[in-house]
Amino acid sequence: MTLTSFVRKNAFRNKRRSILTVLSIGFSLLLLTFLITVWRSFYDSKPSEQSAQRLIVRHKVSLVFNLPSYYRQKIQSLPHVKQVVNQQWFGGQYKDDKPDNFFAQFGTDPTQILNVYPEYKIPQDQLEAWQHDRAGAIVDVGLANKFRCKIGDRLNITGKICPVNLELTIRGIFTPPDPTQAIYFNKDYIDEGFPRLKGSEGFFAVLADSPDSVTTVAQAIDEQFRNSDKPTKSESEHAFQLGFIGMLGNIKAFIMSICLAVVFTILLVCANTMAMSIRERTREVAVLKTLGFTRNSILGLFVSEAVALAVVGGLIGSIGCFVVIYLMSTKFSMFTGMKVTPATMAIAVLIAAVVGFMSSFIPSYNASKVNIVDGLRHIG
Repeated sequence: MTLTSFVRKNAFRNKRRSILTVLSIGFSLLLLTFLITVWRSFYDSKPSEQSAQRLIVRHKVSLVFNLPSYYRQKIQSLPHVKQVVNQQWFGGQYKDDKPDNFFAQFGTDPTQILNVYPEYKIPQDQLEAWQHDRAGAIVDVGLANKFRCKIGDRLNITGKICPVNLELTIRGIFTPPDPTQAIYFNKDYIDEGFPRLKGSEGFFAVLADSPDSVTTVAQAIDEQFRNSDKPTKSESEHAFQLGFIGMLGNIKAFIMSICLAVVFTILLVCANTMAMSIRERTREVAVLKTLGFTRNSILGLFVSEAVALAVVGGLIGSIGCFVVIYLMSTKFSMFTGMKVTPATMAIAVLIAAVVGFMSSFIPSYNASKVNIVDGLRHIG
Protein backbone atom coordinates (compact mmCIF):
# COMPACT_ATOMS: atom_id res chain seq x y z
CA MET A 1 0.00 0.00 0.00
CA THR A 2 1.38 3.39 -0.98
CA LEU A 3 1.27 6.46 1.27
CA THR A 4 -1.25 8.07 -1.09
CA SER A 5 -3.69 5.18 -0.87
CA PHE A 6 -3.12 5.03 2.89
CA VAL A 7 -4.13 8.69 3.23
CA ARG A 8 -7.12 8.20 0.94
CA LYS A 9 -8.47 5.19 2.83
CA ASN A 10 -7.97 6.73 6.27
CA ALA A 11 -9.45 10.08 5.28
CA PHE A 12 -12.78 8.35 4.60
CA ARG A 13 -12.57 5.54 7.14
CA ASN A 14 -15.58 7.02 8.99
CA LYS A 15 -17.66 7.74 5.89
CA ARG A 16 -20.54 9.54 7.55
CA ARG A 17 -18.32 11.95 9.47
CA SER A 18 -16.02 12.51 6.51
CA ILE A 19 -18.89 13.18 4.09
CA LEU A 20 -20.54 15.61 6.51
CA THR A 21 -17.21 17.37 7.00
CA VAL A 22 -16.62 17.63 3.25
CA LEU A 23 -20.15 18.99 2.70
CA SER A 24 -19.73 21.53 5.50
CA ILE A 25 -16.44 22.72 4.03
CA GLY A 26 -17.95 22.66 0.55
CA PHE A 27 -20.88 24.87 1.52
CA SER A 28 -18.59 27.29 3.34
CA LEU A 29 -16.24 27.46 0.35
CA LEU A 30 -19.21 27.98 -1.98
CA LEU A 31 -20.13 31.07 0.02
CA LEU A 32 -16.50 32.20 0.17
CA THR A 33 -16.05 31.75 -3.60
CA PHE A 34 -19.26 33.67 -4.21
CA LEU A 35 -18.06 36.59 -2.10
CA ILE A 36 -14.63 36.61 -3.76
CA THR A 37 -16.33 36.63 -7.18
CA VAL A 38 -18.54 39.56 -6.17
CA TRP A 39 -15.49 41.41 -4.84
CA ARG A 40 -13.49 40.85 -8.04
CA SER A 41 -16.46 41.81 -10.24
CA PHE A 42 -16.96 45.09 -8.36
CA TYR A 43 -13.46 46.19 -7.49
CA ASP A 44 -10.85 44.22 -9.43
CA SER A 45 -12.38 44.16 -12.90
CA LYS A 46 -10.60 46.30 -15.45
CA PRO A 47 -12.69 48.58 -17.68
CA SER A 48 -12.76 47.86 -21.40
CA GLU A 49 -10.88 50.05 -23.84
CA GLN A 50 -14.05 51.99 -24.71
CA SER A 51 -15.16 52.27 -21.09
CA ALA A 52 -11.76 53.69 -20.09
CA GLN A 53 -12.36 56.48 -22.60
CA ARG A 54 -15.76 57.49 -21.15
CA LEU A 55 -16.77 59.50 -18.13
CA ILE A 56 -20.09 60.22 -16.47
CA VAL A 57 -21.20 63.73 -15.48
CA ARG A 58 -23.89 63.99 -12.79
CA HIS A 59 -25.10 66.41 -10.14
CA LYS A 60 -22.44 66.94 -7.48
CA VAL A 61 -24.84 66.29 -4.59
CA SER A 62 -26.67 63.18 -5.74
CA LEU A 63 -28.02 61.28 -8.72
CA VAL A 64 -31.47 62.23 -7.46
CA PHE A 65 -30.96 65.78 -8.80
CA ASN A 66 -30.99 66.42 -12.54
CA LEU A 67 -28.76 68.68 -14.59
CA PRO A 68 -29.91 71.30 -17.13
CA SER A 69 -30.02 70.02 -20.71
CA TYR A 70 -27.94 72.98 -22.00
CA TYR A 71 -24.93 71.61 -20.09
CA ARG A 72 -24.60 69.18 -22.98
CA GLN A 73 -23.58 71.88 -25.49
CA LYS A 74 -21.14 73.43 -23.03
CA ILE A 75 -19.49 70.09 -22.34
CA GLN A 76 -19.30 69.34 -26.06
CA SER A 77 -17.35 72.56 -26.64
CA LEU A 78 -14.55 71.62 -24.21
CA PRO A 79 -11.16 70.40 -25.51
CA HIS A 80 -10.61 66.62 -25.83
CA VAL A 81 -14.38 65.91 -25.84
CA LYS A 82 -15.51 63.83 -28.84
CA GLN A 83 -19.17 63.14 -28.10
CA VAL A 84 -21.75 63.80 -25.38
CA VAL A 85 -25.12 62.13 -24.91
CA ASN A 86 -27.84 62.69 -22.34
CA GLN A 87 -29.34 59.84 -20.31
CA GLN A 88 -32.26 59.61 -17.91
CA TRP A 89 -32.87 56.66 -15.58
CA PHE A 90 -36.55 55.72 -15.78
CA GLY A 91 -36.84 53.00 -13.14
CA GLY A 92 -40.20 51.63 -14.26
CA GLN A 93 -41.83 48.27 -13.62
CA TYR A 94 -42.14 45.61 -16.29
CA LYS A 95 -44.98 43.12 -15.68
CA ASP A 96 -44.54 42.99 -11.89
CA ASP A 97 -42.06 43.81 -9.14
CA LYS A 98 -40.31 40.43 -9.18
CA PRO A 99 -36.50 40.67 -9.43
CA ASP A 100 -36.60 38.44 -12.53
CA ASN A 101 -38.42 41.20 -14.43
CA PHE A 102 -36.11 44.05 -13.46
CA PHE A 103 -33.83 45.66 -16.03
CA ALA A 104 -32.27 49.06 -16.64
CA GLN A 105 -34.27 51.61 -18.67
CA PHE A 106 -32.68 54.77 -20.05
CA GLY A 107 -34.16 57.67 -21.97
CA THR A 108 -31.57 59.10 -24.35
CA ASP A 109 -30.89 60.68 -27.74
CA PRO A 110 -31.18 57.94 -30.40
CA THR A 111 -28.98 59.90 -32.81
CA GLN A 112 -25.99 60.14 -30.44
CA ILE A 113 -26.05 57.19 -28.02
CA LEU A 114 -24.05 54.86 -30.28
CA ASN A 115 -21.46 57.55 -30.94
CA VAL A 116 -20.62 57.48 -27.23
CA TYR A 117 -21.02 53.69 -26.99
CA PRO A 118 -19.49 52.53 -30.31
CA GLU A 119 -18.97 49.01 -28.96
CA TYR A 120 -22.75 48.44 -29.04
CA LYS A 121 -23.46 46.68 -32.33
CA ILE A 122 -26.84 46.95 -34.06
CA PRO A 123 -27.90 46.53 -37.71
CA GLN A 124 -28.14 49.87 -39.49
CA ASP A 125 -31.76 49.34 -40.58
CA GLN A 126 -32.81 48.68 -36.97
CA LEU A 127 -30.97 51.79 -35.76
CA GLU A 128 -32.67 53.95 -38.37
CA ALA A 129 -36.07 52.48 -37.53
CA TRP A 130 -35.53 53.38 -33.87
CA GLN A 131 -34.39 56.90 -34.69
CA HIS A 132 -37.56 57.50 -36.71
CA ASP A 133 -39.96 56.14 -34.06
CA ARG A 134 -40.37 58.35 -30.99
CA ALA A 135 -42.05 55.45 -29.16
CA GLY A 136 -39.41 52.96 -30.25
CA ALA A 137 -36.75 51.21 -28.18
CA ILE A 138 -33.66 49.07 -28.59
CA VAL A 139 -33.04 46.08 -26.32
CA ASP A 140 -29.92 44.25 -25.16
CA VAL A 141 -29.68 40.91 -26.98
CA GLY A 142 -29.40 39.03 -23.68
CA LEU A 143 -32.53 40.72 -22.38
CA ALA A 144 -34.36 39.99 -25.63
CA ASN A 145 -33.47 36.31 -25.36
CA LYS A 146 -34.52 36.22 -21.72
CA PHE A 147 -38.00 37.60 -22.41
CA ARG A 148 -38.18 36.10 -25.91
CA CYS A 149 -38.66 39.50 -27.49
CA LYS A 150 -38.38 40.19 -31.19
CA ILE A 151 -38.52 43.20 -33.50
CA GLY A 152 -41.97 44.76 -33.50
CA ASP A 153 -43.04 43.47 -30.06
CA ARG A 154 -44.67 45.86 -27.61
CA LEU A 155 -42.95 46.70 -24.33
CA ASN A 156 -45.22 48.21 -21.68
CA ILE A 157 -43.47 49.69 -18.63
CA THR A 158 -45.27 51.27 -15.68
CA GLY A 159 -43.64 54.45 -14.36
CA LYS A 160 -42.65 54.39 -10.69
CA ILE A 161 -40.41 57.47 -10.46
CA CYS A 162 -41.97 59.48 -13.29
CA PRO A 163 -45.80 59.48 -13.61
CA VAL A 164 -45.56 58.18 -17.17
CA ASN A 165 -46.36 54.73 -18.53
CA LEU A 166 -44.20 53.75 -21.48
CA GLU A 167 -45.79 51.92 -24.40
CA LEU A 168 -42.73 51.13 -26.48
CA THR A 169 -42.19 49.17 -29.66
CA ILE A 170 -38.96 47.19 -30.04
CA ARG A 171 -37.24 48.55 -33.14
CA GLY A 172 -33.80 47.07 -32.64
CA ILE A 173 -31.71 44.57 -30.69
CA PHE A 174 -28.12 45.59 -29.91
CA THR A 175 -25.19 43.39 -28.94
CA PRO A 176 -22.80 44.84 -26.32
CA PRO A 177 -19.38 43.32 -25.53
CA ASP A 178 -20.63 42.59 -22.00
CA PRO A 179 -24.29 42.03 -21.06
CA THR A 180 -26.05 45.22 -19.92
CA GLN A 181 -29.61 43.98 -19.33
CA ALA A 182 -30.79 47.42 -20.52
CA ILE A 183 -33.14 49.09 -22.96
CA TYR A 184 -32.83 52.56 -24.50
CA PHE A 185 -35.70 54.73 -25.71
CA ASN A 186 -36.17 58.32 -26.81
CA LYS A 187 -35.96 60.77 -23.89
CA ASP A 188 -38.57 62.97 -25.64
CA TYR A 189 -41.17 60.33 -24.77
CA ILE A 190 -40.79 61.15 -21.04
CA ASP A 191 -40.63 64.91 -21.67
CA GLU A 192 -43.97 64.87 -23.47
CA GLY A 193 -45.68 62.84 -20.76
CA PHE A 194 -44.04 64.67 -17.84
CA PRO A 195 -43.28 68.29 -18.86
CA ARG A 196 -41.58 69.06 -15.51
CA LEU A 197 -38.69 66.89 -16.62
CA LYS A 198 -38.24 68.71 -19.91
CA GLY A 199 -35.03 70.70 -20.09
CA SER A 200 -33.19 68.51 -17.58
CA GLU A 201 -31.18 65.27 -17.74
CA GLY A 202 -30.25 62.61 -15.21
CA PHE A 203 -26.61 62.55 -16.30
CA PHE A 204 -24.37 62.88 -19.34
CA ALA A 205 -22.10 60.23 -20.83
CA VAL A 206 -18.99 61.82 -22.33
CA LEU A 207 -16.55 60.21 -24.75
CA ALA A 208 -13.04 61.65 -24.51
CA ASP A 209 -10.57 61.52 -27.38
CA SER A 210 -8.31 59.13 -25.41
CA PRO A 211 -8.15 57.40 -22.00
CA ASP A 212 -5.36 59.79 -20.99
CA SER A 213 -7.70 62.75 -21.45
CA VAL A 214 -10.44 61.50 -19.12
CA THR A 215 -8.99 63.10 -15.99
CA THR A 216 -8.34 66.39 -17.78
CA VAL A 217 -11.85 66.49 -19.22
CA ALA A 218 -13.42 65.65 -15.84
CA GLN A 219 -11.55 68.51 -14.17
CA ALA A 220 -12.50 70.95 -16.95
CA ILE A 221 -16.20 70.06 -16.72
CA ASP A 222 -16.37 70.41 -12.94
CA GLU A 223 -14.44 73.68 -13.06
CA GLN A 224 -16.80 75.12 -15.66
CA PHE A 225 -19.89 74.51 -13.49
CA ARG A 226 -18.24 75.02 -10.09
CA ASN A 227 -20.05 78.29 -9.34
CA SER A 228 -23.38 77.39 -10.93
CA ASP A 229 -26.49 76.55 -8.92
CA LYS A 230 -26.14 72.95 -10.15
CA PRO A 231 -22.47 71.94 -9.90
CA THR A 232 -21.30 68.69 -11.41
CA LYS A 233 -19.28 65.66 -10.42
CA SER A 234 -17.40 64.06 -13.31
CA GLU A 235 -15.72 60.68 -12.99
CA SER A 236 -14.71 57.73 -15.10
CA GLU A 237 -17.39 55.23 -15.99
CA HIS A 238 -15.80 52.58 -13.78
CA ALA A 239 -15.60 54.98 -10.81
CA PHE A 240 -19.23 55.96 -11.39
CA GLN A 241 -20.30 52.31 -11.25
CA LEU A 242 -18.36 51.78 -8.00
CA GLY A 243 -19.92 54.92 -6.54
CA PHE A 244 -23.37 53.63 -7.45
CA ILE A 245 -22.58 50.40 -5.61
CA GLY A 246 -21.21 52.39 -2.68
CA MET A 247 -24.63 53.94 -2.18
CA LEU A 248 -25.66 50.58 -0.74
CA GLY A 249 -23.13 50.97 2.09
CA ASN A 250 -19.57 49.88 2.82
CA ILE A 251 -19.65 46.82 0.59
CA LYS A 252 -15.90 46.19 0.97
CA ALA A 253 -16.07 45.95 4.76
CA PHE A 254 -19.20 43.80 4.58
CA ILE A 255 -17.67 41.30 2.16
CA MET A 256 -14.42 41.17 4.11
CA SER A 257 -16.18 40.51 7.42
CA ILE A 258 -18.25 37.70 5.91
CA CYS A 259 -15.15 36.15 4.33
CA LEU A 260 -13.33 36.14 7.67
CA ALA A 261 -16.36 34.61 9.38
CA VAL A 262 -16.53 31.87 6.73
CA VAL A 263 -12.82 31.03 7.06
CA PHE A 264 -13.13 30.93 10.86
CA THR A 265 -16.12 28.59 10.58
CA ILE A 266 -14.24 26.25 8.26
CA LEU A 267 -11.32 26.24 10.68
CA LEU A 268 -13.57 25.23 13.59
CA VAL A 269 -15.22 22.45 11.57
CA CYS A 270 -11.90 21.01 10.44
CA ALA A 271 -10.27 21.31 13.87
CA ASN A 272 -13.17 19.55 15.60
CA THR A 273 -13.23 16.73 13.05
CA MET A 274 -9.49 16.13 13.11
CA ALA A 275 -9.29 16.26 16.91
CA MET A 276 -12.00 13.60 17.17
CA SER A 277 -10.43 11.44 14.46
CA ILE A 278 -6.90 11.55 15.84
CA ARG A 279 -8.02 10.97 19.43
CA GLU A 280 -9.74 7.74 18.32
CA ARG A 281 -6.54 6.54 16.64
CA THR A 282 -4.08 6.72 19.53
CA ARG A 283 -3.49 2.95 19.52
CA GLU A 284 -3.05 3.06 15.74
CA VAL A 285 -0.26 5.63 16.18
CA ALA A 286 1.50 3.27 18.58
CA VAL A 287 1.17 0.39 16.10
CA LEU A 288 2.55 2.54 13.27
CA LYS A 289 5.55 3.47 15.42
CA THR A 290 6.07 -0.20 16.24
CA LEU A 291 6.18 -0.91 12.49
CA GLY A 292 8.89 1.70 12.04
CA PHE A 293 7.02 4.87 11.15
CA THR A 294 8.81 7.95 12.39
CA ARG A 295 7.24 10.90 14.19
CA ASN A 296 7.50 13.07 11.07
CA SER A 297 5.91 10.46 8.81
CA ILE A 298 2.94 10.06 11.19
CA LEU A 299 2.58 13.82 11.40
CA GLY A 300 2.64 14.01 7.60
CA LEU A 301 0.02 11.27 7.24
CA PHE A 302 -2.49 12.88 9.59
CA VAL A 303 -2.00 16.38 8.18
CA SER A 304 -2.33 15.00 4.64
CA GLU A 305 -5.67 13.41 5.55
CA ALA A 306 -7.02 16.73 6.81
CA VAL A 307 -5.75 18.64 3.79
CA ALA A 308 -7.24 16.02 1.46
CA LEU A 309 -10.68 16.37 3.08
CA ALA A 310 -10.48 20.17 2.96
CA VAL A 311 -9.35 20.24 -0.69
CA VAL A 312 -12.19 17.93 -1.73
CA GLY A 313 -14.62 20.24 0.06
CA GLY A 314 -13.00 23.25 -1.60
CA LEU A 315 -13.35 21.72 -5.05
CA ILE A 316 -17.01 20.88 -4.45
CA GLY A 317 -17.70 24.37 -3.12
CA SER A 318 -15.92 26.27 -5.91
CA ILE A 319 -17.48 24.16 -8.67
CA GLY A 320 -20.88 24.51 -6.99
CA CYS A 321 -20.41 28.30 -6.89
CA PHE A 322 -19.56 28.30 -10.60
CA VAL A 323 -22.87 26.60 -11.35
CA VAL A 324 -24.85 28.83 -8.96
CA ILE A 325 -23.49 32.09 -10.39
CA TYR A 326 -24.05 30.87 -13.94
CA LEU A 327 -27.69 30.14 -13.15
CA MET A 328 -28.13 33.44 -11.29
CA SER A 329 -26.60 35.41 -14.16
CA THR A 330 -29.33 34.09 -16.44
CA LYS A 331 -32.06 35.00 -13.95
CA PHE A 332 -31.07 38.27 -12.27
CA SER A 333 -29.71 41.32 -14.07
CA MET A 334 -27.39 42.36 -11.20
CA PHE A 335 -25.35 39.16 -11.73
CA THR A 336 -25.12 39.60 -15.49
CA GLY A 337 -21.56 39.24 -16.71
CA MET A 338 -20.39 37.88 -13.36
CA LYS A 339 -18.50 34.60 -13.52
CA VAL A 340 -16.20 32.47 -11.40
CA THR A 341 -12.72 32.55 -12.90
CA PRO A 342 -10.17 29.71 -12.62
CA ALA A 343 -8.04 32.04 -10.47
CA THR A 344 -10.93 32.50 -7.99
CA MET A 345 -11.47 28.75 -7.82
CA ALA A 346 -7.75 28.22 -7.23
CA ILE A 347 -7.79 30.77 -4.39
CA ALA A 348 -10.75 29.00 -2.77
CA VAL A 349 -9.06 25.59 -2.96
CA LEU A 350 -5.81 27.05 -1.63
CA ILE A 351 -7.66 28.58 1.32
CA ALA A 352 -9.27 25.20 1.99
CA ALA A 353 -5.86 23.49 1.96
CA VAL A 354 -4.37 26.08 4.33
CA VAL A 355 -7.31 25.77 6.70
CA GLY A 356 -7.00 21.97 6.60
CA PHE A 357 -3.31 22.23 7.48
CA MET A 358 -3.83 24.75 10.29
CA SER A 359 -6.69 22.81 11.86
CA SER A 360 -4.83 19.49 11.91
CA PHE A 361 -1.25 20.39 12.69
CA ILE A 362 -1.52 20.73 16.49
CA PRO A 363 -3.58 17.54 17.17
CA SER A 364 -1.40 15.63 14.66
CA TYR A 365 1.79 16.89 16.31
CA ASN A 366 0.56 15.86 19.73
CA ALA A 367 -0.44 12.43 18.41
CA SER A 368 2.96 11.90 16.80
CA LYS A 369 4.64 12.32 20.21
CA VAL A 370 2.62 9.53 21.87
CA ASN A 371 4.82 6.90 23.52
CA ILE A 372 4.41 3.38 22.10
CA VAL A 373 3.63 1.77 25.47
CA ASP A 374 1.14 4.51 26.46
CA GLY A 375 -0.47 4.32 23.05
CA LEU A 376 -0.99 0.54 23.19
CA ARG A 377 -2.53 0.88 26.65
CA HIS A 378 -4.92 3.58 25.47
CA ILE A 379 -8.62 2.64 25.44
CA GLY A 380 -10.89 4.89 23.35
